[in-house]
Amino acid sequence: MRHTVYCVLCVLSTLALIAIAARYVTDLWVLAFFESLQTHISLFGVALALIALLFQRHWYAVFLCAAGAVLAVHSVVMLREYAATPPLNPPAAAEAEKTFKLLSFNIEDSNFENGARIADLIVGSKADVVEIYEAGPIQSELQRITEIYPYRIGCGIMTTDCDSLLLSKRPFQTQVMRSLGSLWDNRYVTATIDMDGQPVNFVSAHLSKPYFDQFHTIELDIMSPLLNDIKGPLILAGDFNASVIAPDMRDFLAETNLHHVFPEPATWPIIAGAYGITIDHVFGRAPLQLKSVQQIPDAMGSNHFGLVTEFSVSR
Repeated sequence: MRHTVYCVLCVLSTLALIAIAARYVTDLWVLAFFESLQTHISLFGVALALIALLFQRHWYAVFLCAAGAVLAVHSVVMLREYAATPPLNPPAAAEAEKTFKLLSFNIEDSNFENGARIADLIVGSKADVVEIYEAGPIQSELQRITEIYPYRIGCGIMTTDCDSLLLSKRPFQTQVMRSLGSLWDNRYVTATIDMDGQPVNFVSAHLSKPYFDQFHTIELDIMSPLLNDIKGPLILAGDFNASVIAPDMRDFLAETNLHHVFPEPATWPIIAGAYGITIDHVFGRAPLQLKSVQQIPDAMGSNHFGLVTEFSVSR
């Protein structure tokens, strides 16, 4: 009986570790979901192997522990690889910079019972710019929202649908809404906004799930040259449905020279709280500097946590 339990635990641990180790030898979109969970699955595999050792001491369980530990450590290394580094200028020499605020939130398109609460959050957020994904639940609240944020893209402006929504207290110098690929329409928005004399490029993106064939990678490949054509300070926020350790996300960050804070706050699944993974991101490119990215602790009925980002722009 003890040997049987040992074998079952080792088999489960082996399958879990193989699922995430496959990324090192091949690119299979069917495993994309597991790639974002590499840290969690690695630790799960180690835990199973440790329990197996309680039933039978054998070298294979020890090997599984070691393999899982290596995969977990490498996942943390990848999480840090594209983290923003602090500026080299000493504080005394750096020019005083004003801090701005961005609110980004996937509110879930079926979350109509919480539309008024989410509108209250937006109105009271004191954010300079707000980006909402799956914005249908607040469409009926737009009249009072636009009293605070009179400039918007989405929900009747530049598109007839109400999915991606960008709100601003300041007028747009440029504005673009387009689709990324053929799966979803109008989920990519760019707007240049004068932030107290400094033009800043705000980009909003909502990508498909990575296990929908190759659509996720295709959307990132379409977006990369678009971002590289944008000059000046840039901040990109969105629901990417993948962690930064996913292979196509790593390629995307390398190609666009974008960076994120470390550690990123978890945004999904909400049941895991702070121990989930980050699939909603905020990326910045110099001279824009990300100061902080914080999780909104109340998901307000959504299946994602929202994010509040503070950033500044070096002149």
